[in-house]
Amino acid sequence: MPSKITKAIGAAVYDAYERRLRGEVMKGPIPQHIAVIMDGNRRAAEELGLDRLDGHEFGRETLEKMLEWCLEIGVRHITVYAFSTENLKRAPEEVEHLVRLFAENFRKAGDDERVHKYKIKIRALGKIEMLPEEVQKSIKYAEERTKNYESYFFNIAVAYGGREELLQAIRSVAEDVKSGKMKSDDIDENTISSRLYTKDMPDPDLIIRTSGEERLSNFLLWQNAYAELYFTDVYWPGFRKVDFLRAVREYQMRKRRFGS
Repeated sequence: MPSKITKAIGAAVYDAYERRLRGEVMKGPIPQHIAVIMDGNRRAAEELGLDRLDGHEFGRETLEKMLEWCLEIGVRHITVYAFSTENLKRAPEEVEHLVRLFAENFRKAGDDERVHKYKIKIRALGKIEMLPEEVQKSIKYAEERTKNYESYFFNIAVAYGGREELLQAIRSVAEDVKSGKMKSDDIDENTISSRLYTKDMPDPDLIIRTSGEERLSNFLLWQNAYAELYFTDVYWPGFRKVDFLRAVREYQMRKRRFGS
């Protein structure tokens, strides 16, 4: 077992590395919008010999930390993938546990003094009507309390599916064409973008996915057209500030072409 001196040296080295990384990151362009696929909660808990549901509790703590990291370097828009429409098919016990966490977390966010200090607007993205009434009320509470804030934007994708989001947008356009409100020749990218959940925010600059999986899993399918993708083997509960800063530094090192 490491001695106290060994642990202290390790902590000092980590702190020095974190400070150096932060200094490097602050010299480069900061992403305006970071989106995160928070993956690996259950696997992290299993590897620690804990109940799989405990992983979601650990993941919640990591999310709170990441929000602070984003504020620290000046990221204005944060979107996290918390719960997909497909997740509703998981075991009832897990779904009930997650639903309880969502209800607690949205209400907690609405009362969080940091949210009001930094004027963070909170929004839920997805088919909210699919969620239990308790969660819907908590979402409304957080959104109402922060609806006038414009400094930072925290979006939680819950009961969300990228294909369903696109289908809703297409149906909306089709109805307008059918009713004569617009012509098919008038349809362009902005027509679709303006009917998505993210219609009033910039597309993500950087999408981070944890746990070693390298796919987007039906997340922001339209919006990620020119986003930089960053994959890390770290499970979400173990995602540290240095992992976050590495992702941003990698983003800064890439040359964005936007299709040109």
